[in-house]
Amino acid sequence: MQKLIDALATQGYFVWDDFLSQKQVNDLKSCLPETWTKARIGRNDEVARESSIRSDKIHWLAAEQGIAVQDFLERMEVIRREVNKHFYLGLFEYEAHFAKYEKGDFYQKHLDCFRGNENRRLTTVFYMNDTWEQQDGGELVVYDLEDRELMKLAPKSGRLFVFLSEQFPHEVLPTNMERFSIAGWFRTNGVKNNLLDIAQ
Repeated sequence: MQKLIDALATQGYFVWDDFLSQKQVNDLKSCLPETWTKARIGRNDEVARESSIRSDKIHWLAAEQGIAVQDFLERMEVIRREVNKHFYLGLFEYEAHFAKYEKGDFYQKHLDCFRGNENRRLTTVFYMNDTWEQQDGGELVVYDLEDRELMKLAPKSGRLFVFLSEQFPHEVLPTNMERFSIAGWFRTNGVKNNLLDIAQ
């Protein structure tokens, strides 16, 4: 955990290999749903489906989906508390979904915070792919705010990538094989129309 804290403080991101064992990854994969929803772009009134920007499918995580999901969410809660303790970000909750990229699927370059509603502060991406070779594609490409490429991250099983949501545009390159991950965001409480913006 200290390596995560140190990396966030110095560079704003951290690659945590072997965050979970292969058995734990397999347990999570056993919780994958049978039905998926086409991913959307935006939040609340600005939600849209735009296949030219992203083509993956998602299913939101909930603790009742299984013990492995509960364990994953509990681990995210530990990260939330530690990050708040060191950086005073006021992270209030964690929202996450399974993501499925079928052959040819992609997600164009984007930031994870929504314009006018920047309460996603810290992003996590966890990979659940048993095997991955370079020709399989589907890498996560990460940029800085000046559009300089920082890294190209392979979606290897057990790997967790954590980064400041407002600082690093990123994209998922087209994949040549089925690819599974969990995308998540630690959020602060936003207020809109005098109502707290609680994730649904």
